[in-house]
Amino acid sequence: MSLDRMIFVFAGFVVLTGLLLSQLYSPWWLLLPAFAGVNMIQAAFTGFCPAAMVFKKLGAKPGKAFD
Repeated sequence: MSLDRMIFVFAGFVVLTGLLLSQLYSPWWLLLPAFAGVNMIQAAFTGFCPAAMVFKKLGAKPGKAFD
């Protein structure tokens, strides 16, 4: 699986986890998907993604978006 796909899967997992936790425990968990969204927007403009750095160190194959 390429780095780009791993990032998309991770972002989707974070969003869905935040939504689930907000329904089960507290609406404050909605800050988690909000953070993921803000991070995706800033990554689109800057090319800097902390999750991409972590996945690269774990040996993910490079994709086209996060070189």
